[in-house]
Amino acid sequence: MKGVLYLVPNTLGNPDTAETIPEGIKGKVNGISLFIVENLRNARRYLKSLNREIHIDSLTFFELNEHTPVEEIPSFLERVEKGMDAAIISEAGVPGVADPGAAVVRMAHEKGIRVVPLTGPSSILLALMASGLNGQSFCFHGYLPVKKPDRIRKIREIEQTAVRKGETQLFIEAPYRNDPLLSDILETCHPSTLLCIAADITMESEFIFTKTITAWKKKKPALHKRPVLFLIGR
Repeated sequence: MKGVLYLVPNTLGNPDTAETIPEGIKGKVNGISLFIVENLRNARRYLKSLNREIHIDSLTFFELNEHTPVEEIPSFLERVEKGMDAAIISEAGVPGVADPGAAVVRMAHEKGIRVVPLTGPSSILLALMASGLNGQSFCFHGYLPVKKPDRIRKIREIEQTAVRKGETQLFIEAPYRNDPLLSDILETCHPSTLLCIAADITMESEFIFTKTITAWKKKKPALHKRPVLFLIGR
């Protein structure tokens, strides 16, 4: 009998887990002793926020991030194959979506391990919900190119797709590069194109507004070092 791989959502930055994490997840986590996480320190802190009585030192953690050797990943599921339940925790939001946990999930399917996604906050879906843009047809691009000429070309391509297909285009940037990206969007896109800026989702400083490019040019928000999703549509 193989164990189950649970996909445990994390907060999007709001420290009050009672506001964004369903109560049932706390009970589920309490019964798991094997965790696959992006950052050990942050994961331990998050689990402690869910249950102050949890015995962190009795748990087993595997780190999965850009520094993890690919050949190590199969070993993360060895105990699950023998009957132990495990959980993947993302740094923010839901595992497997714009998240390295997808590699483990894919491997679990290959090994015949049951995968169970648990309900929690997803910045992509929350931003889309609040944008007023097309929520039936959309595309998430992740990060845009770092070099400005390449980034400008990608923004033009994204805008053309949004106009041609009516498909909402979502993308993100490293928080310290948000302001330059916004400037490039405003310089590149057509005045009537709709842009939604969704910052600090679920936090007290949450900022979600959809306006035309022309309207955004009149007053640009300060986005430096804030978690932001950008959405382009029509």
